[in-house]
Amino acid sequence: METATVTATEVVLPGKVGPDGLHLRTRELPAPAARQVVLRMEATGVSFAEQQMRRGKYFSQPPFPFVPGYDVVGTVTATGPGVDTAMIGRRFAAVTKVGGWASALVLDAADLVPVPDEVSSAAAETVLVNGVTAWQVLHRAAAVRPGGTVVVLGANGGVGSTLVQLARHAGLTVIGTASPRHHAALRELGATPVDYRDPDVHRRIRELAPAGVDAVFDHVGGAAVVESWRLLRRGGTLVSYGTAATKDVEGSSQLPVLTLLARLTCWNYLPNGKSARFYNFWAGKRRLDVFRDRLREDLTRVLRLVADGVVRPQIAARIPLSDAGAALALAESRTVTGKVVIVPDANRP
Repeated sequence: METATVTATEVVLPGKVGPDGLHLRTRELPAPAARQVVLRMEATGVSFAEQQMRRGKYFSQPPFPFVPGYDVVGTVTATGPGVDTAMIGRRFAAVTKVGGWASALVLDAADLVPVPDEVSSAAAETVLVNGVTAWQVLHRAAAVRPGGTVVVLGANGGVGSTLVQLARHAGLTVIGTASPRHHAALRELGATPVDYRDPDVHRRIRELAPAGVDAVFDHVGGAAVVESWRLLRRGGTLVSYGTAATKDVEGSSQLPVLTLLARLTCWNYLPNGKSARFYNFWAGKRRLDVFRDRLREDLTRVLRLVADGVVRPQIAARIPLSDAGAALALAESRTVTGKVVIVPDANRP
């Protein structure tokens, strides 16, 4: 057991603020309790969840103030009782939901997934929550057979760019929506790009797949989810995994999700052979051991694909922890492909 005192720098989300309203604080971490470790952060990042959280719009976020940060990669520096000390000095990844924007943090050892030596911490960060989400919506929720055609909305984003690569590796044809500035990058990943701002974007997709598509992966939600549903062929699956269209709408954070769930449920009763599913990353956590096993299995598969060069990490930028506001602003700008990664400051604890 190793329990050295650790001083951590943390980014605090104090309330509904702009990206420039984040606070920095320094505090001494408690010693890890039984079955816990201290993880020194080497990479964390900005996901869509943090963009919603700063608006108070994430479905199950904690009350303000809190430290955001959905996932983290780092090295174990101390262990609590009941944890193998051989973990010290080794790199691991973890999905935290909150708390990742910190130079060090205390985590349950059971939540850690080993990172292969061939994969850098920044590269692993790009496929943590993004990679697990992409793998699970593709292989667990949609289960499209090789030779099928799928549509990925927001194909330049963190989840989208990983999903494109996983789908191509699975033998699927991919149509991806993004702004024209990202079309060349999508072609390099193997997708056929379509401008999401084109008023006739859905007609354009139908021209590319006149018989309909096998799956649509939709993180947008809102009224346009109807068009995603209409793109499906008989037997196709709509996988909805977000409500980006309503992130700036004032009011309840739960109402857009509940409205979407009701709509998807109703569609499943229509006699057209299509299916609609809402993907929730945290579904099944009541059976914690099963949840952890599934997450570990899927993330290990994705990390292996990164190590083998099958999935290319899409790192949009590396920004120091103390400048997390700039990282958040860049991620929200829609000007980048992939994930904005936050890294430790050189001269801070």
